[in-house]
Amino acid sequence: MKNLALETIQPWAPHPLAAPLTERDDGRFIIRANGTRTCVGGWQMTFAGAKAEKAYLIKVKVKQSEIDNPHDTLRCAAYWGELPPTSNKAGNSEVIDWDYLLPEQVNTQILRFQRCLSPEQDDVSLTLRFTLRWSTKGSSTWSLPQIEEVPTDEIPTYMRQSIKVAVVTGKKNQRQGPFTTVDDNISFYASLCETASREKPSLIVLPEIALQWGIKGSPIDLAVPLTGRETKVFVDIARRYRLRVMLGMLERDEDAVYNSAVLISPSGQIDGVYRKVHLAVGGEIESGILPGEGFPVFETEIGRIGCNICMDSSVTESSRMVGLNGADFLLLPIMGDHRAWQPGLRVFDPNRFRGIMQTRAMDNQVCMAVAVNRTEGSCIIDRLGNVLAWNHGDKEFILAEINVSDGYRPASKGCFRSINWMQRRPHLYQVFVDNHNRGSLLTKPY
Repeated sequence: MKNLALETIQPWAPHPLAAPLTERDDGRFIIRANGTRTCVGGWQMTFAGAKAEKAYLIKVKVKQSEIDNPHDTLRCAAYWGELPPTSNKAGNSEVIDWDYLLPEQVNTQILRFQRCLSPEQDDVSLTLRFTLRWSTKGSSTWSLPQIEEVPTDEIPTYMRQSIKVAVVTGKKNQRQGPFTTVDDNISFYASLCETASREKPSLIVLPEIALQWGIKGSPIDLAVPLTGRETKVFVDIARRYRLRVMLGMLERDEDAVYNSAVLISPSGQIDGVYRKVHLAVGGEIESGILPGEGFPVFETEIGRIGCNICMDSSVTESSRMVGLNGADFLLLPIMGDHRAWQPGLRVFDPNRFRGIMQTRAMDNQVCMAVAVNRTEGSCIIDRLGNVLAWNHGDKEFILAEINVSDGYRPASKGCFRSINWMQRRPHLYQVFVDNHNRGSLLTKPY
């Protein structure tokens, strides 16, 4: 296996007054704060010999001293192409694209930065840049990077191909006649799933409480167990067509009832259950349904899948937690969103609804499949906010191909997903989880 050749090692800084103190010592590369608040810069190294369609695992260790927040102060980034040591603007250089290496805390003093990356062109140089920033004190000592070519077949399949998703709802006003039992809903949605399955999707998403929607009665009486007769039809569909089904249902778990999204695997097993965390006002919140206590993300062969349900969408933290927990997909069964009414009227505004869903997808870098019980507004959205499929109410189901690893890069040439997550500064967000915080209600108790 051919190693990349180290060609240059040099300090970098965007301005002489910002330059930190740099020093080389027996294969170690030291960056010290210069005592000013403009301090930013460090070392950069250039390697040659990278090949397109090859994957390279890059690892760098750094030991820090007297830095208050190393995750915020220390950065390591990889640039494919030439980056002058006085430039901080990859978008205006010969750089083709770039990515952050991801930090991992080894112990209180040591961080490990690593990432598996591939160039888009043959024989393009790789520039690794080590940075200390935003601190008037402290130092960091960096190791020589380890760069190892790894087989591309070790990269998950779903990162190398598109995934076909179906959102199955039925047409608007298609539910003719009374729906009085769970069996009525099973027959309705199972027939639609059978039709959609012939299009060979990898994932089918059904609406909120699909098993019990429209049936009169208390959720306490209507709830059914996860592995009962009522879910068997959808288990059989998943198994026969070798796909995944996300089934919305009122779930009974002994003495508790939940509004749940159940993920059924191609083998017919239940891979995961999400229980609605934020129950809807106007009935559900005081119905006897118990709220869920977390936002799990399920590892599957088509990507990492998380869920929200209806009212969850109104709370920013719901989709954020799914994103922070590493999801590629956010599945959202939903009856409606109170923010999507036209102001002053109880009339659904598709443009408002579309904007809400696009924002959730972009902010949290997730691909979304939204299944609306009354059909209109059901959609499939990629992580860039592109609406790939939209149901005006005239389709029994919608389909779209989603590329989980879209590779999109804005004008800065950095990976959109990397920028989204690596720009965060969590140590400044304590108020985000302050149990006593009520936002604008804090200062106006009326």
